Amino acid sequence: MQILHEPAYVLSLVFSLALIASLLVKFWLATRQLRHVSVRRSSVPARFAQHVGLAAHQRAADYTLTKGRLGMVGMALGSALLLGWTLLGGLEALNVAVRDTVQPMLGDMAYQLALLTAFALIAGLLDLPLDAFSTFRIEAHFGFNRTTWRLYAFDLLKNVIVGALIGLPIAALILWLMNAAGAFWWLWAWGVWMGFNLLILVLYPTVIAPLFNKFEPLADESLRVRVQALMARCGLSAKGLFVMDGSKRSSHANAYFTGLGAAKRVVFFDTLLTKLNPGEVEAVLAHELGHFKHHHVLKRAVAMFVISLLGFALLGWLSRHEWFFTGLGVQPNLDAPNDALALLLFALALPVFLYFGSPLLAQLSRRHEFEADAYACALSSSTDLAQALLKLHEDNAATLTPDPLYAQFYYSHPPVSERLSALQNG
Repeated sequence: MQILHEPAYVLSLVFSLALIASLLVKFWLATRQLRHVSVRRSSVPARFAQHVGLAAHQRAADYTLTKGRLGMVGMALGSALLLGWTLLGGLEALNVAVRDTVQPMLGDMAYQLALLTAFALIAGLLDLPLDAFSTFRIEAHFGFNRTTWRLYAFDLLKNVIVGALIGLPIAALILWLMNAAGAFWWLWAWGVWMGFNLLILVLYPTVIAPLFNKFEPLADESLRVRVQALMARCGLSAKGLFVMDGSKRSSHANAYFTGLGAAKRVVFFDTLLTKLNPGEVEAVLAHELGHFKHHHVLKRAVAMFVISLLGFALLGWLSRHEWFFTGLGVQPNLDAPNDALALLLFALALPVFLYFGSPLLAQLSRRHEFEADAYACALSSSTDLAQALLKLHEDNAATLTPDPLYAQFYYSHPPVSERLSALQNG
């Protein structure tokens, strides 16, 4: 009976129960969503009958159902892989192989970076079949995909190179701090991590994003004047207005306001400009600017800072205990550092427990979306915003009839019916 009180056994049991519980909740919510959308496929909701045709409604339902079924396959495979990496010994086997091969020749830091790299590459390869199926079968079947296999392969290669150039130095610095900065290494590592995230906000729009897409200055002079006037009314400025060639990968449309400080810029997908009229484009941009005027970006950044600080503190405590490793299926190294192992185990296990907090984050995000909509209506036309929402939902094949509980749990944006009701009542 003494084994029941061993911390490693308790961690294994709690982790297993949390993994099973999260998978059951995911499947329950997914089946609710599929059933709810399916039984409402045959008719357009009354309030949308004058704006959305039956064929478009059924296409959106079919798209939702198809993606939902693939998502359930992904849930099952993801849980199986997580179990394989942890309690079934996958990470243990990978660690032994990399350690015994790399450490004797190249030393501790090279071994740890090699372990992180090997894990990332293997995990990426295991995720690749479902991603490719989604892109070239589902997205193509519904007319969204414009990515070629050549472009897909080049994107993968670029992601690996960019990930290595950015990820390996920050990983090396954090690993060095874990070994050299004493008991409070996690506080120093948190500071480095926050600095890194702020740096990415500056580098992404100007250095990273152009590696994957072309960004051309907005050529439509009348739209440029209209957008600049809108931003002046908002008291915001940007380095430029750009159009991104999103159509080379997908027909999905979007617009966003990105960057930090002098790197701030407004980006329109070229697909958005072909689907919306100037008034509707202005309304969509006003919504995005509303997030900045309501300090949603800052609030989310502060929340991320706090959560990451707690995460680093928790990792700092867990990494000092042998039961953290053995409870998740890994034997800690005796003659090599365990810092990379601790990072990987923490990254694998934490999402299982955080999953049950998803509804709170989704609810906060939906509240921000309502606030941004209200701001957009104050600066532009609520009619234009409503028309833009309808067009984008139809063009993106977003279902008009999601299961309410599923939406409450997952949706970062309110269902279009709720957004339109808020616009009408506002």
